[in-house]
Amino acid sequence: MAGSKKSSTPRISTDAAAWEQDVRVGTYTRRSTTEDNQPYSIEAQDARLDSHINSQPGWRHTTSFTDDASGASTERPGLQRALQAARSGVIDVLVVYRVDRFSRNLRDLVTLLDELDRAKVVFRSATEPFDTSTPMGRMLVQMLGMFAQFERDTIIDRVIAGMERKAAKGKWKGGKRPYGYRVDKPTQTLVVDEAEAMVVRAIFDLYTCRRLGARAVAAELNTRGHRASTGREWSGHHVLRILNSRIYLGELTFRDTTVTDTHPPLIDIDIFDRAQSVLEARGESHAHRAANSSDYLLTGRLRCPRCGRAMIGTRATGRSRTYRYYTCFNRARYDADKCDFTRLDADSVDAAVLEALGKFYRTRHDLVSQAIRAQQRRHHDSSSDTRVELDAVTAELAKAQQAIDRYLNAFENGTLDPELLAGRLGELRTKTTQLTTRRDQLTATLANEPTAPEPATLDGIADHIAEIVATGTRTQAKALIEALVAQVAIAGPDRLVPTFRIPQPGNDHGGGGGGGGGGCAPAGGRPPATSRTSWRP
Repeated sequence: MAGSKKSSTPRISTDAAAWEQDVRVGTYTRRSTTEDNQPYSIEAQDARLDSHINSQPGWRHTTSFTDDASGASTERPGLQRALQAARSGVIDVLVVYRVDRFSRNLRDLVTLLDELDRAKVVFRSATEPFDTSTPMGRMLVQMLGMFAQFERDTIIDRVIAGMERKAAKGKWKGGKRPYGYRVDKPTQTLVVDEAEAMVVRAIFDLYTCRRLGARAVAAELNTRGHRASTGREWSGHHVLRILNSRIYLGELTFRDTTVTDTHPPLIDIDIFDRAQSVLEARGESHAHRAANSSDYLLTGRLRCPRCGRAMIGTRATGRSRTYRYYTCFNRARYDADKCDFTRLDADSVDAAVLEALGKFYRTRHDLVSQAIRAQQRRHHDSSSDTRVELDAVTAELAKAQQAIDRYLNAFENGTLDPELLAGRLGELRTKTTQLTTRRDQLTATLANEPTAPEPATLDGIADHIAEIVATGTRTQAKALIEALVAQVAIAGPDRLVPTFRIPQPGNDHGGGGGGGGGGCAPAGGRPPATSRTSWRP
């Protein structure tokens, strides 16, 4: 072969003929996504490939490609670079340790081999005897690919069976841990991460009690300086995932297996159910939102006593007027077969609740005192969560301030670019501002126990209610309900049991904000108090 022109593509024969000289060889190695499924490290594969290349006359190792990924897909960076090198003509042979390192899917393997064949690149395995330049070799490599796929499918079945066994025993099946918990490796169970658990409870409180939307909840968390498990800012999508997850009730579900009491719950079942009701109501109709300025004053505060669904505003048009009702969602959406609870006259219900609200603040100062004492006990019981968050925020603030000091020291020593310093300092100072604000809020929360309003203040609220009832607009009445009515239970077709809120010093008691869900003690500090009233339609 001396003096002959080198072919652009090396050819392999089945006899004793040798390769043409200077064959450019690329190697491809892959490690599985789990060490249990990969007995050979990248280093071991590299050593075996180098030995194989050195044993072949004229072969020259020019480039290496590697991946740390599953062989189930061809979307691997190293593999794609190897194919690009083949198409560009910079390698003549691609060598792997074993066929299953290249692909574990037979269809993908055939496609990859066709692409290498079109690029006139020969495929070789260092441990398996085949030659893809011949029909027999191509058939053999496809058979090896079938066995590789069979092995992969078997591994998948075993992994899924193992996950099902873990789930049945109440153990964490693996994967990304849920926010609010850590995985205890010795027992493979979930344990509470107190700093994150406090954020989870805050999400449910903001959504169900203060009735913030998912994006508004995310914005509030970001303002407080909290970050999601990825380290990024919270989004409405992240918030909704937490609100919909039953894992916070102490449950684990995998496929058709659900096990309860597998780990400490972070959320009470009543709060979780209340969140699901709000999610469902908001998903069905924008008019069901508690913050909606509709002319149905009690939207979001009435639930059907028969089936538990929300009572929504409906209308019926008569000959001379339009009739307004509160109707069970099931009955309005489907029919009376789904729920046969009677419709309530909205005008009568709204008037009865407003009248009871004014009477409560005018005459039931004894109930106000009872509610304040109960809220003071709850404040004391919940202060541990507040202290946990305060400690976490204080620690994060200290870390941010230390980072600022490190950047400034590096700049003074001449080892940090001024532009990089300016950008990073801007981010850190924004974070410290948010954390400082949240720290101050938490400190104030711990310091400010609920206090009973003065009788003169309660009389002033009663006067304000009477003024809005007499001369106010529907929007003002709606804002008043949002501020001072937590929920209204329906005890019968002609009997209501409203739960009112009690304003605290510094809160706006005139309406316009801070509406809450049934039975919640809102973040603004308005303890609930229950008053019973009867009405006739």
